[in-house]
Amino acid sequence: MASPLFMTKSPDRLMREAEAPERQMKRALGALDLTALGIGAIIGAGIFALTGTAAAGQSFSSQIETPVINFISAAITGTAVELGRPGAGPAIVLSFAFAALACAFAALCYAELASMIPISGSAYTYAYATLGEIIAWIIGWDLILEYAVGNMAVASSWSGYFVKLLYSLFDVKLPLWLITDHRTALGVIERGGDALQYYSTTALPVVAGRTIAINLPALLIVLLLTVVLVYGIKESARANTAAVIIKTAIVIFFIAFGAFYVNPTNWHPFMPHGFSGVMSGAAIVFFAFIGFDAVSTTAEETRNPQRDLPIGMIASLLVCTLLYVLVSGVLTGMKHYSSFVSDAAAIATAVEVSGKPWVQAVISAGALAGMTSVLLVFQLGQPRIFMAMARDGLLPKYFSRIHPQFRTPHITTIWTGIAVGLVAMTTDIGSLADLTNIGTLFAFILVCLGVIALRRASPDARRPFRVPFVPFFPLLGVLLCFVLMLSLPVLTWYRFLGWLAIGLLIYFTYGVRHSRLRADVAASR
Repeated sequence: MASPLFMTKSPDRLMREAEAPERQMKRALGALDLTALGIGAIIGAGIFALTGTAAAGQSFSSQIETPVINFISAAITGTAVELGRPGAGPAIVLSFAFAALACAFAALCYAELASMIPISGSAYTYAYATLGEIIAWIIGWDLILEYAVGNMAVASSWSGYFVKLLYSLFDVKLPLWLITDHRTALGVIERGGDALQYYSTTALPVVAGRTIAINLPALLIVLLLTVVLVYGIKESARANTAAVIIKTAIVIFFIAFGAFYVNPTNWHPFMPHGFSGVMSGAAIVFFAFIGFDAVSTTAEETRNPQRDLPIGMIASLLVCTLLYVLVSGVLTGMKHYSSFVSDAAAIATAVEVSGKPWVQAVISAGALAGMTSVLLVFQLGQPRIFMAMARDGLLPKYFSRIHPQFRTPHITTIWTGIAVGLVAMTTDIGSLADLTNIGTLFAFILVCLGVIALRRASPDARRPFRVPFVPFFPLLGVLLCFVLMLSLPVLTWYRFLGWLAIGLLIYFTYGVRHSRLRADVAASR
């Protein structure tokens, strides 16, 4: 039974299948488009919403949210386990650097596999070629956490910034029940005070004896981008490039403007919670780097994938790392890190020290642009992974259809948009940011191992891009990503394992019986 589970598809077979006429998609993207897509996916909710939380830390009074490392430490030292996360403080710059280093090794591995196997499906396809069918299924199922669940969080954050921008620019207030989910609405009412200033009314309508609230802006932005993505890849890339230019300009503006308001005393103490705080911060801000791998899902729509895919992934990661380090340094220099506890808009909060309300409006507009492009790129990536899985028979063939005119995977794009929009409209999914992180880190680990496996299985295969110092660099990627996984809360591990269990259930009840690779092997016997 073990052998069929770990059957692999050769890179040559994957390429032949993708070149079938009915599967052809429009090749319209170049290196600059891919770099812009990478930046579009990376700069978003992570830098705009999570930087303050990572710097200030979090405390939990009733949930088991202790990192695995703390449990190990308690077992060894006998010290009590503290609930919550220690903040990184001004050392958040080191947290970003550590997270970027882990991503860099993974990016090198992605670049090698993407140049060898320029097929839609990202890490799912690479795992199928290197580690076997069951590992490919696990990683494909796992990537839903990165793209779909991550987009639910981003859509909710987008809605929050949109509401604040309407208020700051036009003094427009909307009813609370129409612009946030039920759980968040109850929290706003409970806090009261300044939290109520953005809403025309906080009264929640009652249906069947229960109060209701929906996040309509989150649903609408997801549906709008879904239409754009169905229409065409080049049009999607153009919309993303425009958003990238805006948000990158805003980030640079914040760095340049905020530098004049930096008070060096705010950088002391630099590491208030030592290395533990830095690592806890790295586990959070890793979310800010998620997205460079989404570039690899556009392989079949790239003019020269062997050359342009590595350029797009590595260049976008380098640009964003530099910007992140500068932003976090300026942020913690403008206001003391403790000011950002539970602050989902830390950058907008930091510019309060300038006394210029228009600056906050500009920052909010940049955040909206940033999150819009993240939504677009992630909504682009998820359907192409479903499409690749359906081509292999692990999901119904219905999901592999390509639009006859637009040459886009319209079926999976539409269903992904509906699912993400509905969940974002009705659910408070802030706690799922950690789930997105652990799913992505696990995918990165498997990609790094895939490079080692394919070097051994096909040492003479053509590799337009090669990871240096194999297996040392890929193993470093595995180690660093695993350390970040250990820095995540225990509850996240429980959720992750539960998600994988559901995925395996689907695989053994459907995928095993419909796998094209299994059918071909059986027919050849």
